[in-house]
Amino acid sequence: MLEEVERWLTRRSWSSADRPLNRLTDARAADPHRTSVSVVLPALNEEATVGAIVATIRRELMEKVRLVDELVVIDSGSTDATAAVARAAGARVVHRDAILPRIPALPGKGEVLWRSLLVTSGEIVCFVDADLRDFSADFVSGTVGPLLTDPAVQFVKAMYDRPLGDTAGQGGRVTELVARPLLNLHWPQLAGFVQPLGGEYAVRRSLLERLPFPVGYGVELGLLVDALHTVGLDALGQVDVGVRRHRHQDGQALGRMAAAIYRTAQLRLSRGHLVRPALTQFERAEEGFVPRTHAVDTEERPPMREIAEYAERWAA
Repeated sequence: MLEEVERWLTRRSWSSADRPLNRLTDARAADPHRTSVSVVLPALNEEATVGAIVATIRRELMEKVRLVDELVVIDSGSTDATAAVARAAGARVVHRDAILPRIPALPGKGEVLWRSLLVTSGEIVCFVDADLRDFSADFVSGTVGPLLTDPAVQFVKAMYDRPLGDTAGQGGRVTELVARPLLNLHWPQLAGFVQPLGGEYAVRRSLLERLPFPVGYGVELGLLVDALHTVGLDALGQVDVGVRRHRHQDGQALGRMAAAIYRTAQLRLSRGHLVRPALTQFERAEEGFVPRTHAVDTEERPPMREIAEYAERWAA
């Protein structure tokens, strides 16, 4: 590990307990405009978990204390009761397709995060995945904490243990097999991030609006790499929030995620194009193994500040 990263680990890695809520609310009160907080949950068919997450954030961080200003669920086309459950729990729900309708929406998590900038107003934007179980408000307060108390910090990732079923520390397979090797080999300054692909992180809007967004699963790696090049390592940090439990995907879904992440890295390394942006996987059928080919996400949305509607809104 680079000496620079070792020093960074001692300066820019914290625990959520390092910043108690009263310290954060005091920081907010001192400068309420510059420290306004929006929490965004991208959601697709998450009726089983989204309600508890919304209810916890609303109760712990909006009613008991005033840390979060707005809580928005972006529904990316759910066919279950995700929207109704989230709304009943106290979130504002916006459908992905209702945001910036002149640009047809593409499928993918990054697309939803990108569009969320147009329907939120916080100077700090905190993203939280909607499939978390046993959710703790520390995922939000922990990641926004450094941004509220240190003006030099601009991007904070949550770090946590990721059990796989009952086995500790075995979650995050795409992180260990794809993302971590890529970062260590090509962006060694980012080798200190425990969960580089984690979906829980907080970022200053002034930085987010300057970054391109891969539309799919590559969004977390893309934002992290581009943030490093835009503001430097010392503006990035991470906070230990405990344990993250969520729905695990099967091996083929992980393969598609890995391909999208590799493609995101490849584009940033060369700013070129893949010869064949597709991934073929195999499934056993009665007649033997059948190939199934899936497109790899190849689209990226431009920095939001280049979108006329966004510029007009923030100039008003």
